[in-house]
Amino acid sequence: MADTEPALEPSDPGALSPEQLERLRDFKIKTRIANEIYLRSHKELPLLLAGFLREVMLKRPENVREFAAEHFTDPELPSKIQEKLAKNEEEENQCKP
Repeated sequence: MADTEPALEPSDPGALSPEQLERLRDFKIKTRIANEIYLRSHKELPLLLAGFLREVMLKRPENVREFAAEHFTDPELPSKIQEKLAKNEEEENQCKP
């Protein structure tokens, strides 16, 4: 086995000033919150991703990029997602007292 160099250099804890570290931390927190808000407001995203991953695991395509292009350009995909959203909403309503 050939020697390979690491893809990343080791981190340098002194590379950022305390102020930069604080700004970076705040940026990461705000980004995570914004991502969470976005995901919660677009309930179709988890369905799209789960459906795609399910199909990849079941079919195990040789060319995942080509498979993804075909999957996400399927003209029936929007109606499939709408059906799943409606079904999920119906199930949620049935669970409520």
